[in-house]
Amino acid sequence: MMNHNGNAMRIYHTTSKEQTARIGFSLAGLFEPGDVVLLKGDLGAGKTTFTGGVAKGLGIEEHVISPTFNIMKCYFDGRIPLYHIDAYRLEDQPIEIGLDEYIEGDGVCLIEWPAFIESLLPDERLEITLKHAGGDCRDIEIQGVGERFEALVANLPEVIQ
Repeated sequence: MMNHNGNAMRIYHTTSKEQTARIGFSLAGLFEPGDVVLLKGDLGAGKTTFTGGVAKGLGIEEHVISPTFNIMKCYFDGRIPLYHIDAYRLEDQPIEIGLDEYIEGDGVCLIEWPAFIESLLPDERLEITLKHAGGDCRDIEIQGVGERFEALVANLPEVIQ
């Protein structure tokens, strides 16, 4: 499926937190060092749950928590490092705090509330939007921006078990 910009897009519907995490787990095997994943969605949409699935998929044993008050949490014990950034508190703040060293760095970087650090975002990225669909159900839109990520999304299965 393509979105209105012509970018490859896939939509998954989950009915539990475990299924939402499973989508992240499945995508983790496709990530390479330097990949940037934008996580969009309202508060409580499942961004941290999704990130926990990515962490497990990378072989990270540590429990993933939201980095809201830390801005960034780093996990190094997986296949590649995972950098989990929550940019919510950076709105209208100077952003010269070194985040650019982690974005497109030696691991995969997942960014919640990416609009608040727009100037730091690369042109090529994976954009994931999580939307409430009642109870623990979520609609997860995965969109590839740039050649690598458009190909990645185009090759995703219709259903992730």
